[in-house]
Amino acid sequence: MLLFIILAYFALLLGIAFYTSRHSNNESFFIGNRKSNWLLVSFGMIGTSLSGMTFISVPGTVGKGGLEYFQVAIGYWLGYFIVAYVLLPVYYRMQLTSIYTYLEARLGINAYKTGALFFILSRTLGATLRLYLVIKVLEAFVLQGMGISFELTAIVILALIVLYTLRGGVKTIVWTDTLQTTFMLSALVIVVVYMLREMGLDISSLWASMKEHNYTHLFVTDYHKPGFFLKQVIGGAFITVAMTGLDQEMMQKNISVSNLRDAKKNMLLFGFVQMVVVFIFLLLGALLYLYAGSRGMDAAGDALFPTIAVQSGLPFFITVIFLIGLVSALFPSADGALTALTSSFCIDILGLKRRNDWDEQKKAQVRYRVHFTFSAVFLLFIFFFREVDNGSLIAILLKVAGFTYGPLLGLFAFGILTRRVLKGNTAFALCLTALLLTLGLDLLNNPEFYNKDTSGYIAQSLIKASARYCGNYKIGIELLIINAALTFGLLYACSKKPATVV
Repeated sequence: MLLFIILAYFALLLGIAFYTSRHSNNESFFIGNRKSNWLLVSFGMIGTSLSGMTFISVPGTVGKGGLEYFQVAIGYWLGYFIVAYVLLPVYYRMQLTSIYTYLEARLGINAYKTGALFFILSRTLGATLRLYLVIKVLEAFVLQGMGISFELTAIVILALIVLYTLRGGVKTIVWTDTLQTTFMLSALVIVVVYMLREMGLDISSLWASMKEHNYTHLFVTDYHKPGFFLKQVIGGAFITVAMTGLDQEMMQKNISVSNLRDAKKNMLLFGFVQMVVVFIFLLLGALLYLYAGSRGMDAAGDALFPTIAVQSGLPFFITVIFLIGLVSALFPSADGALTALTSSFCIDILGLKRRNDWDEQKKAQVRYRVHFTFSAVFLLFIFFFREVDNGSLIAILLKVAGFTYGPLLGLFAFGILTRRVLKGNTAFALCLTALLLTLGLDLLNNPEFYNKDTSGYIAQSLIKASARYCGNYKIGIELLIINAALTFGLLYACSKKPATVV
């Protein structure tokens, strides 16, 4: 029955893809012919930004951190104002298909290629990490009992994503993401309402139970801790700027809207709704922990929601709702990433838009080959993350974002906030240097994160050095800001004032 539901869901997506991809061309794939409805884009982007990582991992954070993650969500919301009023006007004024074309116009071809390469690295790692988590849950709680392996599940899911994104691209994704976001949010609300009734609680009594179990603490006031509220809020704002405003996947959908005014409305509405949805996910997490505690269940972290939904004896329809919500959370992040990576590689690396010697058919053939190649790369990374999984992937996701989006943030900040020009083709080398310096600093500050076995000589040496030079201070979400600041500083040091025109 569960397998039938999954197959029916896929069939629905393929039907939408077939309908929306009629008369599609390369412009439909890349930017939806700039005819996307802003409300649909805004709503669909909620699913893309939240993904299966939020669906699984955010409720699991409540057990240790209470509502602390909401500090980050507040920062996200503030960041959308920067995206709407600083970045979007630049993109629309230049009529960009790839947002990294800005870097070429401002800092030269080396900076342009560097920005595109860091995006490709960032989105590949982030998307496959999210995709891995959902496949892992599907395999462990649904498909394993049917004799369907993790490897087969990953291959089939990627094949289906390729099928419904191959022709229509953004034109198709705007509609499929809207459908999937609707299913995901409906599943969230239904499960919350059911759990409240199952436990005989209303909102006020739920809050009282949360306080009793120390699940309501929100703001962390100790600046030494990674969860310090200023770190979380400011870090969250910069994560939004980097992972939304400087991300081709997110902006590809946004610049498919016909005009800047509607694009701004899309961004601000999306930011507000996302903040509300994250809070509901945290309430769900509290409900699930209270339910697990009352039933003597040993479930926490990423396993909390799927364990209760599938293995706790709840009615079958809750398992179905969870499964639909999980699959709906899976696809908006994966399909958009695959499309955006194909677009970025074709336009930014291969220069597809500048190839006047290729006709539309030739360009489409190249695009298909790139699309298939990235799907194979996705598969390899999914298998890699299976080997390094530590049980709480949202921390890994934010860490990866700090490393890979930092250079992008530094590049765009340098281009927008200064008028200086780089000396030679140094952008890539400087960005890579900043990333390595950030990695070294974080390794010194958080040696335990990189080496779970702390008994070795090197690990012990790093721990002692960390205690000596860093004290009790722990770098958290501000890793992205540190990386961007180092990138900005290196770019500034290796730049000069523009030549004056007489």
